[in-house]
Amino acid sequence: MQQLLKQLFSNSKYLVRLIFPVLVMMMASSLFILPAAATGVYQIPSLTADTWILDQGDVISRLNEGQISKTFQDLARETGNEARIVTIHRLDYGETPESFAKGLFSKWFPTAAEQANQVLLLVDTVTNGTALISGDQVKSLLTDSIVQSVAEETLGTALRSGNKYNQGFLDVSDRLVAVLSGKPDPGPPEIKETVQVEGTFTKAEETDQGNATAWVVGLLIAATVIPMATYYIYLVFQKPPSQESEE
Repeated sequence: MQQLLKQLFSNSKYLVRLIFPVLVMMMASSLFILPAAATGVYQIPSLTADTWILDQGDVISRLNEGQISKTFQDLARETGNEARIVTIHRLDYGETPESFAKGLFSKWFPTAAEQANQVLLLVDTVTNGTALISGDQVKSLLTDSIVQSVAEETLGTALRSGNKYNQGFLDVSDRLVAVLSGKPDPGPPEIKETVQVEGTFTKAEETDQGNATAWVVGLLIAATVIPMATYYIYLVFQKPPSQESEE
């Protein structure tokens, strides 16, 4: 008995030595993995000359990214006004799209002179929260009402219609380029209403009515046939009175 207890005790010490490092590794990995899932301003790379779209949320196709980048590049060359789009998959705890966009705007453009002709659109793809920041020089073109409309209507409509990021960003780029070029604001895209065309399919209420009629007819037939069949069976199997008396 004493030897058995000694063996169990030694095995438990061995198990503790085996499991303890695994638990430590799991705890350590969780500490590193959880923060890595969120993005802070300090993790965003520095701005380069060809940075027009930074798609860390991975929601824009390569084709559309190239098309929008080309559009923004032409805008900067022709007007001096620059626009950029940044997507983030998840923000740091306590951050909002507005605070993140302001922080990134200050990081990329530290001085008021550098910020003057800049526009930055940020989208958090987890919540679809958006923020549109602009410099003082372009505020006369990109008014507060247009900024709100771009975020809530131009982009918001596409995101509410099934997270259509590519279509939304194409619409945003077209509208921003028009406004920042001094052209009339084209406004948000028109919402196409789906027209219900009457077809040959049976309506739900007609189907329900047809089913109810079938049930009523079926019950009436059953109410008529079952008693008749029962009576017929009774006559067939009932013995004649003459036979009963003979027996």
